[in-house]
Amino acid sequence: MNDLESLVNYFENAFREEIKSIGLTVPHHLYEPITYSLKIGGKRIRPALLLHAASLFTNSIEPILPAAMAIEIFHNFTLLHDDIMDKADVRRNQPTVHKKYSENVAILSGDAMSILAFKYFANGNNTQLAMLLPLFAETAIEVCEGQQYDMDFETRDNVTVEEYLEMIRLKTAVLIAASLKLGALLAYAPLEDANLFYEYGLNVGLAFQLQDDWLDVFGDPSVFGKKKGGDICSNKKTFLLLKAMEACDPINLELMNQWLMQSDYDPQQKIAAITEIYNETGVSEAAQNLMLHYHDNALVALDKIGLPAEKKNTLVSFAGEVMKRIR
Repeated sequence: MNDLESLVNYFENAFREEIKSIGLTVPHHLYEPITYSLKIGGKRIRPALLLHAASLFTNSIEPILPAAMAIEIFHNFTLLHDDIMDKADVRRNQPTVHKKYSENVAILSGDAMSILAFKYFANGNNTQLAMLLPLFAETAIEVCEGQQYDMDFETRDNVTVEEYLEMIRLKTAVLIAASLKLGALLAYAPLEDANLFYEYGLNVGLAFQLQDDWLDVFGDPSVFGKKKGGDICSNKKTFLLLKAMEACDPINLELMNQWLMQSDYDPQQKIAAITEIYNETGVSEAAQNLMLHYHDNALVALDKIGLPAEKKNTLVSFAGEVMKRIR
């Protein structure tokens, strides 16, 4: 069971059985929002990657399930608190926890989720806990640092492309990277290979976040399931926006700043105007080239891992999804 789709299904079934017990715990108003948050789903890709990395070194992944649970619970905790900070009403086509219950309930339930993640992580890894817990904890801190940078950028006018890339490394990529490294280490893979899994995951995570930036502007809404230009309308400081501001001439820079300062505007006009500047400055190609750079770096790291090539095909394909979806 090495392909990701099978591992996602395997994890999903185990996960749903496990979270039933969470809902039975009192106080009810603390745990019901947690159960609700976890049940509304997601791609479960991080725990699947953890289990996949482990499966390349062991035939028994059941003992590693608690760590996969920990990763998924922690990821959902970050989304729960992100929704509060972003004032988001909907997550995965369902009301967010703070809208369904209350903001105070969501904050406390989110706190409990973060602690619950560490509890699950400790449950299955007693013999390796001293080595693995620092990695899990450091990753958790880095994700929080990335979220803070993301919030800081909302009120800063001088964010650089380099700062943005560091932010997405922390907020998005490190959890993917750590999932793979933890899975490998839990299956007693050599440390050198585990570090290469981390490098692979870091580069794939960066590429996927850049892909999200690109798809928001240049993707096909009928294929990718979201309206175009959401980041443009919210003035989100994406790679595309920051790169365009670096590259455009003074006239277009002034035009961009005018759109960024307007609070009353026609969304389609704003999207069209900013997209035209993006096209003139070549930021679509710049984003695609950077994605390709990270994709290639991921494959270089993967190639160095001491496993037969056929065992790494799934991760080659996973990295390839980045470039496939932008063509």
